[in-house]
Amino acid sequence: MTAKYRLAASAEMLFQELEFNERVKHIAARGFEVEIWNWTTKNLSELAATGATFSSMTGYIEGDLLEAEGIEKLLSTARQSLEASLIIDCPRLNVHGTGLDSNGQAIKQKSSTTPAEFATAVSTLTRLAELGAEYGKVFTLENLNLLVDHPGTPFALASETLALIKAVDHPNLRLNLDLYHAQIGEGNLTKLVAECFDYIGEIQVADVPGRMQPGTGEINYKRIADELKTLGYTGVVGLEGWAQGDSDQALNDFANAFA
Repeated sequence: MTAKYRLAASAEMLFQELEFNERVKHIAARGFEVEIWNWTTKNLSELAATGATFSSMTGYIEGDLLEAEGIEKLLSTARQSLEASLIIDCPRLNVHGTGLDSNGQAIKQKSSTTPAEFATAVSTLTRLAELGAEYGKVFTLENLNLLVDHPGTPFALASETLALIKAVDHPNLRLNLDLYHAQIGEGNLTKLVAECFDYIGEIQVADVPGRMQPGTGEINYKRIADELKTLGYTGVVGLEGWAQGDSDQALNDFANAFA
C-alpha cells in the first residue's frame, strides 16, 4: 500500500554540527519538511529564504492553560507566534499542557488536575483555536511523557490531550500525537493511532529508549506505518529525535521505516 503521508524532520535535533540555517537547508535538500521549536532565537527571514517547507513550530513563548496571568501570556505570545508563522509559511503551531523551560521541564508542575481545571483548559484552548482560525493556522496540542522527560506536566498523556481536543471540538486545534512520548507513557501505539485518528494534526516519532531514529529501539514503526496507510493518513510524520551516529543515516532509517 502506498503511503499518502509526508515526512518531516527536526532541525533542532539533527545535524548538530551545522549552523541552524544549514541544518534546515540540508533537511530540505533531502526531501523532508522541517520542524523548528523556539522561533524567537531564529532569523525568520533567513529561514524563509532557504526555500524549505516548514511543517511545525512552537506556538507560544510563555504561559499556561490554567492560571489567569498564564492564560493571557499564552494567548498574547500565541498571537506573536502566529505572526511569526506567516513569515516562514508554517501551517501548524505546537503547544503543551503548560509552559516548558529551556530544558523541556514544566515551569508549573502539577501531580494531577481537577474537573474544574479541565474546564478551564478547555476554555483556554477554545480561545487559542479561535485565534488560530483568524490566521488560517492550526494549533496542535502535544502529548508528553511523565516518566523520563517531562515530570509534573499537566495534561501530558495522549488520553488527556485527546480528551481536551474532543471537548474543544474546533478544527483549528488538533493533536500532535508524539509516539515516542506515548510509548513511554501509555504504549499500545497502533490502537492509540486509530483512536486518535480523526483528531490528529501531526504525528511525531522517535524510538524508545534513547529518543533516536526508528530502528534503534523497541518500537515497530513499520507496523505503525502500515496502520497509517490503512487508515489513509495524509498528514505529516515528523522525526523529532536524535541521530544514532550520522544524521543522514538517521534520515535514511526514518524514511525506510515509513516507506
